[in-house]
Amino acid sequence: MHHSYEGLDRPGGFSRVKLLAPLRHRDFRLLWSGMCVSLVGDGIFLVAMAWQVYALSNAPTALATVGIAMTVPTIACLLLGGVVSDRFDRRRVILASDVVRGLAVGAIAALAFAGALQLWHLVVLVALYGVGTGFFAPAFDAIVPDLLPAEELAQANSLDQFVRPLAFRLAGPALGGVLVAALGAGSAFALDALSFLASALALLAMRSRASGAAAQSGSVAADLRGGFDYVRRHVWLWGTFAAAAIAYLCFMGPTEVLLPYVVKNSLHGSAADLGLVLAAGGIGSVACALAMGQGGLPRREITFIYLVWTLATLAVAGYGVSTAVWQLMLVSVGFNALETAGTIVWATVKQREVPASLLGRVSSLDWLISIGLLPVSLALTGPLSGAIGARSTLIGAGIVGGAVTLAALYLPGMRAVERVGMETNPGLAHPHRVPGS
Repeated sequence: MHHSYEGLDRPGGFSRVKLLAPLRHRDFRLLWSGMCVSLVGDGIFLVAMAWQVYALSNAPTALATVGIAMTVPTIACLLLGGVVSDRFDRRRVILASDVVRGLAVGAIAALAFAGALQLWHLVVLVALYGVGTGFFAPAFDAIVPDLLPAEELAQANSLDQFVRPLAFRLAGPALGGVLVAALGAGSAFALDALSFLASALALLAMRSRASGAAAQSGSVAADLRGGFDYVRRHVWLWGTFAAAAIAYLCFMGPTEVLLPYVVKNSLHGSAADLGLVLAAGGIGSVACALAMGQGGLPRREITFIYLVWTLATLAVAGYGVSTAVWQLMLVSVGFNALETAGTIVWATVKQREVPASLLGRVSSLDWLISIGLLPVSLALTGPLSGAIGARSTLIGAGIVGGAVTLAALYLPGMRAVERVGMETNPGLAHPHRVPGS
C-alpha cells in the first residue's frame, strides 16, 4: 500500500471529499489501512472455512459446530474486552488480538498444507480466534474517538460503512472462492493470516497513547443497571432488541450453515460460486449505502426500519427456493441491501434519541442481544435441516423470522419516536448521519 495522501491534504483534496477527511490524520489512516486489509482477509476466511469444513465432514452440523466454537468465546469475552480496552492502551489491545487471531489462522493453514487438518483442530483454533475477536471489537470501537476530532467521527463511521461491505462481503469472498478453487483452502487461510500481519504492522507504526476512557462514577453493576433501566422504559429499544434476537435465532444459523450447503450439494457448485453469491451481497450493501447517503433518511424511520428488515428476513426463504447460482446471487443482493438500509437508519435513530451518556451501554446491549442467540441458532440448524431438509429450513426461517419482525412494529408505543420526531420538525426529514457498525 504505497498510496500518496499528500495531495489530498491540500485545500480541495480531503476537504472536497468529506468522506475522506479522517484520512488526513496519520494514526487513523494507519488503523483504517490495516482494517481494510484485515477485512479482506476475513472475507477470504469466510469462504475457506465453509468449504474446508464441508470437505472434512459434508454435514451442516459440522459447520454449525465450528460456528458455535467461534461465536461463544466472542460473546463470553466482549464485556471483559470492554473493561480491558478502558484500562490499557487500546492500540496494544487491538495488536494483541490481531496476533492471536493471525496465529490461529496460520496454524489452520499449516495443518491444511500438511494434509493433517481435522475437524477438532478447526474447533479449537477458531475458539482461540473468537477470543481474539471478543477483545478486538470493543477496543476498535473505542479507539476511533481517541484518534480523531469529534467533528470528523461521522465521516469516519461513513467511511467504515462504505468500505466494510466492499472488503468483507465483496473482495474477500470473491478472492477466497478463487483461491480455494485454484490452490486449495490452505492458501486462502495463509493469505488471511498475512492480512493480520499487515494490520499488526500498521498498528505498530501508530503512536502509543493512554486510554481516553473517562472514569466511571459508579460500579460496573450500577452502570449496567442504568443501561437496562433506560432500555426497559423505551418500547422502540426493547421491542427491537427482542424482535432482532428472535429473528436472528430463526435465520442467522440457517443462512450461515445452509447457504454453502445448498451451493455445494443441491446446485453442485464450486467454492468460486459460493464466493460469487457472497460477493453479490457486498454489491447490494455498497449500492444501498451510496443510495442512502445521497437520499437521506425516510421520515417514518421506525416504520421504514421494520418494513425493510421484514422484507430482508423474508428474502432468506429465497435461498431455499433458488435453483441456480445466479438466483442465489440476486437473493443475496436483495437481502444485504435491505439489511443495510434498516441498519443505517436504526443506528442513526439510536444516536439521535439515546443520551450520549447511555449510548455505549445501549449499543453494547444491542450488540450482545443481537448475537447472543447465534450459537443456539447454529446448534438448531443441523438437526432441523436433517429432519426437514436444508431448503425447507431456509424457507421456514425466512417466513417465521419475517412474521416476528413485522409483528414487533405493532407493539404499543413502538412508533412513538417517529411521531415525536415528526411533530417536532413537521415537514422536515431528520439530518442524515451514517453510523458505523
